[in-house]
Amino acid sequence: MSKIAIFSDSHDNVWHLTKALEQAREAGADALLHCGDMNAPFIVGLMARNFDGPIHIIFGNNEGDGRLIQTQVAKYDHVTHHGDYAELELFGRKIAMIHYPEPARRIAQSGQFDLVCYGHDHTQHREVVGSTLLVNPGELLGLKHAPTWGLYDAGTGEFVWVEVPTSLEPLL
Repeated sequence: MSKIAIFSDSHDNVWHLTKALEQAREAGADALLHCGDMNAPFIVGLMARNFDGPIHIIFGNNEGDGRLIQTQVAKYDHVTHHGDYAELELFGRKIAMIHYPEPARRIAQSGQFDLVCYGHDHTQHREVVGSTLLVNPGELLGLKHAPTWGLYDAGTGEFVWVEVPTSLEPLL
């Protein structure tokens, strides 16, 4: 029990998000991180109703009503909203989440974390910085690239991308 699903930049794409949640469950994910840009507050409920494990979310730069997002989070015991930045420990791993790539890199360079996750630029990225794994799971929206999310095994430290099947081509 140590798999973590990592989402980012879903931007209200309920179709891709719903499929990604299904894939995460099928992959045996025990926890879910969302690195920002969920958008509308109803996305919190969609995630909470479709994933039973702990869900940790942060704000991105393109969120809907932040106050209403907090109200939605309060309805679910297994959902935690960390604001703009999260530091947490899951399955014995120290993890940080922030939406932007530049501060994510600096956080990874600190050497204080096993895993640092970010989003924002909608582009997959995986790099080892010192002893820290720095990852961008890609975008669930499907705007620039095929929709993807990441699966991190806290037991082994392995990270893989999972593509969400869609009949749509990226818009840009």
